[in-house]
Amino acid sequence: MRFGTDGIRGVANVDITPELVVALGRAAARVLDGPFVIGRDTRRSGPMLEAALVAGLTAGGAAVATMGVVPTPAVAFATAAGSGAVISASHNPFADNGIKLFAAGGRKLADDVEAALEAELIRVLDGSPDASHDGEPGGESGAAVGTVTPAADLVDGYVDHLVGALDGRTLDGVSVVVDCGHGAASRVAPRALRAAGATVTALHITPDGTNINAGCGSTDPSGLQREVVARGAAAGLAFDGDADRVIAVDERGALVDGDQILAVCARDLATRGALAHRTIAVTVMSNLGLRRALAAEQIDIVVTPVGDRHVREAMDRDGLVLGGEQSGHVIFAEHAMTGDGTLTGMLLLDVMHRAGVPLSELAAMVTRLPQELANVAVADRDGLERAADFWAEVRAVKAELGDGGRVLVRPSGTEPVVRIMVEAPTDETARALVDRLAASLITHLGAPTDA
Repeated sequence: MRFGTDGIRGVANVDITPELVVALGRAAARVLDGPFVIGRDTRRSGPMLEAALVAGLTAGGAAVATMGVVPTPAVAFATAAGSGAVISASHNPFADNGIKLFAAGGRKLADDVEAALEAELIRVLDGSPDASHDGEPGGESGAAVGTVTPAADLVDGYVDHLVGALDGRTLDGVSVVVDCGHGAASRVAPRALRAAGATVTALHITPDGTNINAGCGSTDPSGLQREVVARGAAAGLAFDGDADRVIAVDERGALVDGDQILAVCARDLATRGALAHRTIAVTVMSNLGLRRALAAEQIDIVVTPVGDRHVREAMDRDGLVLGGEQSGHVIFAEHAMTGDGTLTGMLLLDVMHRAGVPLSELAAMVTRLPQELANVAVADRDGLERAADFWAEVRAVKAELGDGGRVLVRPSGTEPVVRIMVEAPTDETARALVDRLAASLITHLGAPTDA
């Protein structure tokens, strides 16, 4: 099991077993700085894996504080002096689960630290002795065994932090419907929004361990769209399973994605003189409509690979205060180290409240181009760079689109597929060009043998 951009993830009790998680806890206690703060989402396997992680950490002598069911950004916020862990598979179906690890301050692990943790995990799984114990098998004894402290009260500080991000302003008079997806937002998002003064209708806040992300939340906001219109609400907010992302809905029931949220907030910050370098960080998947909208406001962009980790790295490197992804993973550097769906939703509502205009009017600054995506399974993904004839076809498509569209081709880092994205003036054109490139790709790299 190797670490991806968000730790380890797989089917709970099949890929992510208690035995593996105990070993990971032991390894983390040896490599990372304590104390540790742990949170989880609402999956049925969450308590099982939490118990395993706590067992491994305390066996390694670590002090552990357990927050229970909380959003990922709540753990990142509470991780001030030590390390943090979140047991979640984000937007995946309930049967999956995973472990995300944070360094002090809620930062994702540096590459060298992650490599050291992987190496130590292998040592633990192999039964190798812990070098720090004079060659004896790993494990503390007596008073050196770690401690466990329930720390649900840390949620109070997190809610205060969210409300404090408004700098004394309120959301009085703002009516909002929130879809918590039966996930980690259920306990926190409605509470924080109400504390800020909003009138809140909360949907899908009764998790049963199996209904997280099931026909609700950011993976399926259709119910939220209907409810916003039916209630005459000013806006809606839909969260994913661990609430580090948000998709908004305007008063007409139209979706407002991460690109639009970034544009609205970037313009607001720039107007107030608070957008450092008049620049934000976005990924290669950001819609051309976002780029055009920002250019019209004389706001520059730094483009990163896909993944919030890359966005955060660019923000730190260039001193930026705002960055994010089309998926609704938005980072406000002044308030958080990572994406925070509740924080993003509150700050978006704050912009709307201060502007005194509907969310639909704010979001209209971005005219999204139709975007078609395809995951193309091929026999020889590694041969992509050498497929000269395919790249000639890509250049031809780009030439046909000119300034009216965009093409992105990239191999998946985790699957035997190549991802093709085309933006074009119409849906029909985008679909036709994606199909054309997919056919060319298969011609030159071959179809999988089991296709």
